[in-house]
Amino acid sequence: MNMSFKTIRDTCIEYLNKEDIKHDLKEILKPIVSTIYNEIYIYIWLICFYNVVFIFIVLANFILLVRVLRKPYMDVEKYI
Repeated sequence: MNMSFKTIRDTCIEYLNKEDIKHDLKEILKPIVSTIYNEIYIYIWLICFYNVVFIFIVLANFILLVRVLRKPYMDVEKYI
């Protein structure tokens, strides 16, 4: 007795692989995705701006560190 029952997963995958279903699903999700994107748009820009500023700060610290470490000696008495 060969029983070839499809699992629910296989049935769903087969159903979602149809082109008309894909198109309808995309059309249904477009407004939802658009709304979510419009709500988080400003936060995405803030994160990008923060990362750029952070990279410049790290780069400036690195340059200052290299300048300090390249000096052959420091005249300690000068600062006391």
